[in-house]
Amino acid sequence: MASVVLADEHLYEDEMAQSLPPSHKANKSWSELRQAVRKTRRLASTLLNRVPNTFTFRSMSMPNGREVRLYYLGVPSGTRENTLLYVDVPLNESPDGNVPQLEWKLLLEAFHATPLHGKFSKEELLLRERKRVGSFGITSYDYHDTSGKFVFPACNGLYMCCDKLVDGHYIDKPVFPTEMPSSCASSRMDPKMCPSNELLLAYVSGNDLWVTHLESGCERRLTFVHKGLESIADDPLSAGVPSFVVQEEFDRYTGYWWQPQVTDTTASGSAVYRILYEEVDETKVDILRVVSPNSEDTADEYRYPRAGTPNAICTLKMLEFTLDDEGLIVDVVNRQLPEAASYSLNWMEYIVRAGWTPNGEYVYAQLLDRRQQRLQLTLITPASFCCVDPTEDEFVISSDVYHDIDMKDCGFEGQDQADVKVIYEDRTDIWLNVHDILHFFPQESPTEISFLWGSEKTGFRHIYHVTSSLEDSFNENMTDDMPEIPAFGLPSRPQVLREVALTSGDWEVCEKQIWVDSRRKLVYFVGMKDTPLETHLYVVSYEKPGAIVRLTRLGYSHTVSLDQECSMYVSVYSSMTEAPACHVYNIHSEPSHDPPAVRTQVMATLLQSTLTDSCQHVTAISDDYHAPELFSYVGRGGDTMHGMLYKPHELKPGCRYPTVLFVYGGPQVQCVNNSNKGTRFLRLHTLASLGYAVVVIDSRGSCRRGLKFESHIKDCLGTVEIDDQVEGLTWLASQVDFIDTSRVAIHGWSYGGYLSLMGLAQKPNIFKVAIAGAPVTSWNLYDTGYTERYMGLPKDNHNGYKNGSVLEFVERFPSEENRLLIVHGLMDENVHFSHTSALINALIRACKPYQLQVYPNERHGIRNPEASEHYETMIFSFLQQNL
Repeated sequence: MASVVLADEHLYEDEMAQSLPPSHKANKSWSELRQAVRKTRRLASTLLNRVPNTFTFRSMSMPNGREVRLYYLGVPSGTRENTLLYVDVPLNESPDGNVPQLEWKLLLEAFHATPLHGKFSKEELLLRERKRVGSFGITSYDYHDTSGKFVFPACNGLYMCCDKLVDGHYIDKPVFPTEMPSSCASSRMDPKMCPSNELLLAYVSGNDLWVTHLESGCERRLTFVHKGLESIADDPLSAGVPSFVVQEEFDRYTGYWWQPQVTDTTASGSAVYRILYEEVDETKVDILRVVSPNSEDTADEYRYPRAGTPNAICTLKMLEFTLDDEGLIVDVVNRQLPEAASYSLNWMEYIVRAGWTPNGEYVYAQLLDRRQQRLQLTLITPASFCCVDPTEDEFVISSDVYHDIDMKDCGFEGQDQADVKVIYEDRTDIWLNVHDILHFFPQESPTEISFLWGSEKTGFRHIYHVTSSLEDSFNENMTDDMPEIPAFGLPSRPQVLREVALTSGDWEVCEKQIWVDSRRKLVYFVGMKDTPLETHLYVVSYEKPGAIVRLTRLGYSHTVSLDQECSMYVSVYSSMTEAPACHVYNIHSEPSHDPPAVRTQVMATLLQSTLTDSCQHVTAISDDYHAPELFSYVGRGGDTMHGMLYKPHELKPGCRYPTVLFVYGGPQVQCVNNSNKGTRFLRLHTLASLGYAVVVIDSRGSCRRGLKFESHIKDCLGTVEIDDQVEGLTWLASQVDFIDTSRVAIHGWSYGGYLSLMGLAQKPNIFKVAIAGAPVTSWNLYDTGYTERYMGLPKDNHNGYKNGSVLEFVERFPSEENRLLIVHGLMDENVHFSHTSALINALIRACKPYQLQVYPNERHGIRNPEASEHYETMIFSFLQQNL
């Protein structure tokens, strides 16, 4: 690999006269371009829909021994909707040594799960946007293991089915789901069955929590904070629903959690059921009005906290109730922490994760400060939550009224001791990336608790085995920003007794879940130890940490799911050149060895990557699909940089081709890795088929390379990324002879749209045209959770916000026509249209030319198939005419 020096921009001016004629054919008509788009979309649908996802193992003891059934979501052959499917996994090796291809079986009878004409409720549409869901049918489900019950949202309702056992055997025929009746006026969202009682189901409707008893049919509204008023300005409270920022920027989509086990009973012996939930108060959050062509009022209202403005106030509360002999939900009590607990944690801005320890003895919460440089993991006993609203027939007392009420009236008298323990803290001067790596071990001592935790304290995320004290200590490690309040039992800093690193090195453990085999003292995780371009399953002992064992095959990126016993896993894997495949593996381990003697054995195939005569479930890529090629180089900062190149399909020697630099370039995203790009980047494949070279580069600031690599953009978004992109393009142009450096377009969406604008403004001699989709144009207009993580607060980083604003570069945009195309959905509630409006006003004042394409019915992602088809055709036409 050669070191790179950024090319002088005048080099490109010199090359313009030497550029050879383009090799692509005569310009295509709009109809011909549309057909190319349709062909690609058919291929994308074939690839995406045939890949199974969202796996759940069910292991049962049967008369003939143990059987394992694997449930998942997938699209049966000949259909277009995701549905619930299953296979029975063979537990013994095939006598002939061949790996069996399992037949996908329908769990459900033919069932149309998508609402008529695709008209989702507003709540469902917004949740799909937050989760980036583009598929149809059943997209999520909750499952109760012992009963075999499934519940899932469909057709704007809730449905349930059960995979029953009769006489110790499964009934191997599809069942028809039952719609659950309800008195709720709004959609029922986020359904969850009670882990300790299969007859109890909770859900959110109208921004409040409800519970129903499936046998008695009793349905009760448990919280009464949301009034259902037309104006959101008069209705700022919600229960069980995370704020926009928590969903969008911290990937938490639920706001309530069932206690996993019943730990208390009433005097009569009735079980006490508990639900921890988050109450969100958005009184101070700004209201954003987004144009809605489908609304009679022509505008929808959303709460949206721009950088530097107030966030929602989030509070953990707890519901308790019992069941009477007839299955009616009775004795509902609403509880919250004493005010002093909130006061002692006044530095906290976000509740990024919450839940229960496995035995239900503690509530846990991960609390993050506004600058996202300090995070505490806390434990709270259920007894710390005190009664605030003994009758559910009245609205819960709001926080601003609460201070005027006598504590005795709310049941606080004598309950001012909040048992809150801080058991771990992470701090950094960069930022903290939130993750899901947390596992609590059974508590062996009342004064200690042990757990597995992920931390980036070394600059790379690794797993630590931590033991912390549960005893109070008020005077040690106190900080100036944490007042000492000894009367309420709230320590400011954790007492970590032991901390052992299970993994280490200049590589990352991925941020998603881990799996723990407590019997063999092993922890399984997904990481990038061998290469930052591939994700693999690894295992290490947490009792005697030593060598780390990789279980998946090199040359592919793997997405895995393990069963509860860590005896089996399913892997969906692919490479740059091979379509996704899916296999089920057995795990055999002997942890007494060092390293652990863990081996895997493939048991069955769910999905083949290539077509065979005997296999119906395949993801074969068409014969004319040309996979991109990976490349790497050493950047000027000494980092190894990675990119990928789509070559023009009909590449001719001696010809140079127009080139599209497809860019994202921002944090939290890795575009370049060794996985199949057929589903995500098929548009780039189409560009290559039309005679373009397409380049993608992960610049500094992108994820999975460690905090140091990410931190180059700290406090200065938009000021280093374009140099990195141009550096990579320059290096690549020096290695191949077919890139026409006088005809380079830059194109991206969201952060990529932002960098497309910055690229044209900062390097107009490099980029001939720019296509900016849904671009951020000023970080003052974007949300708190994302912007302040990387830029700090506007009042503390005035120059950073100014230098990172596209609006400051308007005078540097070229004055030639047909060089700038801006694309935006009018209903975008994430990067709202005011970004583009502000840019257009500035371009008009500067008398700069631009083109604008608006999609009136689209949000941040263009989901409507017709709009998507038009968008891609329009991009190809613009490039053809102007590049």
